[in-house]
Amino acid sequence: MAEKTAAKTCVISKSDFFASAKPLEITINGIPMLADVKEFSTGSFGFFINGKVSIKVGEKSVPVQIGANFTVVNSKEAK
Repeated sequence: MAEKTAAKTCVISKSDFFASAKPLEITINGIPMLADVKEFSTGSFGFFINGKVSIKVGEKSVPVQIGANFTVVNSKEAK
């Protein structure tokens, strides 16, 4: 499990984040995917992934839509 943080301010500047961030490797149901570096419409930043995968439910393969944001905590207020 990821470590919890009680940060009140963003620990990285927006310019440092975009200069250094690389796509985030995510594995969903054994399928490797990449979450892209993104600035969200709110002004916060992080990573975003969307796509489709199939998940086995009982004996059936069920297609599912994936959409996830990984937002850097307090990035909306980052300098």
